[in-house]
Amino acid sequence: MNILFLTISRFTDISVRGIYPDLLRKFAKEGQNVYIVSPRERRFGIPTGITRQELGTILGVKTLNLQKTNVIEKGIGTILMESQFKTAIKKYWKGMKWDLILYSTPPITFPRVIKYLKRRNPSAMTYLLLKDIFPQNAVDLGMFSKKSLIYQLFRKKEKQLYRMSDHIGCMSPENVRFVCEHNPEISPERVEVAPNSIELIPTSSVSLDDKKDIRKKFGIPEDCPVFIYGGNLGKPQGIDFLIKCLDANAYREDCFFLVIGTGTELPKLKKWYQDTRPISVKVMDGIPKNEYDVLVRSCDVGLIFLDHRFTIPNYPSRLLPYLENRMPVLCVTDPNTDIGRIAVENGYGVWCESNSVEGFTSTLQDMLALNFAEMGENGYRFLCENYLVENTFSTIMAHYV
Repeated sequence: MNILFLTISRFTDISVRGIYPDLLRKFAKEGQNVYIVSPRERRFGIPTGITRQELGTILGVKTLNLQKTNVIEKGIGTILMESQFKTAIKKYWKGMKWDLILYSTPPITFPRVIKYLKRRNPSAMTYLLLKDIFPQNAVDLGMFSKKSLIYQLFRKKEKQLYRMSDHIGCMSPENVRFVCEHNPEISPERVEVAPNSIELIPTSSVSLDDKKDIRKKFGIPEDCPVFIYGGNLGKPQGIDFLIKCLDANAYREDCFFLVIGTGTELPKLKKWYQDTRPISVKVMDGIPKNEYDVLVRSCDVGLIFLDHRFTIPNYPSRLLPYLENRMPVLCVTDPNTDIGRIAVENGYGVWCESNSVEGFTSTLQDMLALNFAEMGENGYRFLCENYLVENTFSTIMAHYV
């Protein structure tokens, strides 16, 4: 089979770890031919072109800056990307035929290129990996209203994308429910759970001595539980509430908080950190993935925060490295996502709403009395049974049986 994957993520190497590279490597290792179309933002100064690798071929398309830029350029770049992708595919893969066309959200601005590809490949299956429910998430965060023209424009694009997708893979059962409830024109048989998933890489456990050395290297206490919050630090993560929670627990001696990552809200976190000088919190810039993985393994509990205003059921992929490293999770979210409920029901985490600092502190206190090792094993087992690329691969390929 020839498989085409369209993504807004920057792809330079299919061998790196991540939910998309991991899944595509699985297809390649199962004997499928993998082709990827990915943006090359103008800040990198690289023209449109082909990169051939052992497990796949990448068509990098020069675009405007889509990340680490202002809202105007990001918006224009996202809209133009559809036609840029279509033009590049026509030029570089004119005679190619595909059996499966995979694409993910964000963005939702791919309908025209999907329509073009389907016209060229009428027998191909189109499959949407739904990772972002836009524009409703922007409405939830107050970026614009449902009455605005921009909402109507993007909502139309969203419905077009759903309509032309043979199947829609969602991150969780609550995502499936939300999509079906708010898009009744879609047949429920076309919507299924195809969760965020990873390729499991066997790693040696971190000895107590190694753990002490790693903590010492990063200036983390050696003698108390460390709660880590790693990854993107943006508006969806409810950073204002995170700061309030950290502020209320800034001088504890029975636990420590490590916040590490990149994103639009990192400067706000850094300013609070510099002004407050807490003894039980450390805020760091993001570090390379291999170093981050080692650092995670030296911590005890993974933190997940989401803005309480969300009506859409987000399901952050930052959960996966926590579970992979046998760490329990403390989920602090809106009541609409099922990430906390699933963690509680399967014994690998606790949950509280992201609207009460007192509630967070109380839940934190309760968690400190739990058996982290047992919860971590529960989470690792749940990961192996549900969140490996084998699961997502099998879900997609079942449509060919």
